[in-house]
Amino acid sequence: MPTSFNESVIEQFRADGGKATGPFEGRNLLLLTTTGAESGTQRTTPLGYVRHGDSLLVVGSELGAPTPPDWYRDLLAHPVVRVELGTETFQALAVPAEGTRREELLEHAVRTAPGHGDHRARAARSLPVVVLEPAEPDGWEGPREVRTLADKIMEVHTWLRGQLRQVAAQADAHFAALAAHEGPGEPPAPDLGLQIRQRCLAFCQALRFHHVSEDAHLFPTMARHHPDLAGTFARLTEEHRTVARIQDELVTLLAGVAIADPERFCTELNAMTRELNAHLDFEEETIVPLLTEVPWPPAPPARPAEAGREHEE
Repeated sequence: MPTSFNESVIEQFRADGGKATGPFEGRNLLLLTTTGAESGTQRTTPLGYVRHGDSLLVVGSELGAPTPPDWYRDLLAHPVVRVELGTETFQALAVPAEGTRREELLEHAVRTAPGHGDHRARAARSLPVVVLEPAEPDGWEGPREVRTLADKIMEVHTWLRGQLRQVAAQADAHFAALAAHEGPGEPPAPDLGLQIRQRCLAFCQALRFHHVSEDAHLFPTMARHHPDLAGTFARLTEEHRTVARIQDELVTLLAGVAIADPERFCTELNAMTRELNAHLDFEEETIVPLLTEVPWPPAPPARPAEAGREHEE
């Protein structure tokens, strides 16, 4: 099967240590890996990027096509992406800019890489400008050392709590700016609507993955060794269903966060925060202490004895 143009660019980029060569030589190029909005499969796309301070910007111009690129639709559904920049690979949160910030960042991109201006004129549509932000919550440091499964679960719990605090802080800033608006005309956009949505969606997806892993693997394994905790595992599984229901309601609410009712949004977010923290507290009290002697990462399985190996005499 012949190699596509994108595949050849990706192969060359990686083979040359993250340098753009060929038709992209001298240009800023990165590889963006997204998760398919519908397929759920990962897809890597080479993209030009623009620096703006400490931020990386990518523009959904699609060379002036009339519709946004597939990678943009993907990151709206799955905000956490993988970025390959030079020899560095890291996770990022993809946040489309809004309102006046989008216009300012697009103008910066056009000045830095004039081809975006040609694409804008050809597309005759609003070009999305995506900021690739740190995927971790503000102030995230994580545990200094992860040696046991208990450490790993505490790391995940700390990350989830940090994400939820950041969503709440951004929501407060968003609604405070709306409330402070006076006079005629539309209130100034605080440029946080999509940021809240993307951060909260990333949090919800990470939490769902964490719970599915526990329900499908961790809890059944532990239940075999601790039959006396059957009631505890049943309670945790039921709490997972409750948190999942609240998550689904919150994600639905986030679809219109820019025009969301502040009281309803905050009520949903506060309810989820209480439920989640109570659930994490209960896990940390009942399950985590049982895992302090389980090494992490797991030891590789023992290699089977060689066939026909003779016993020593």
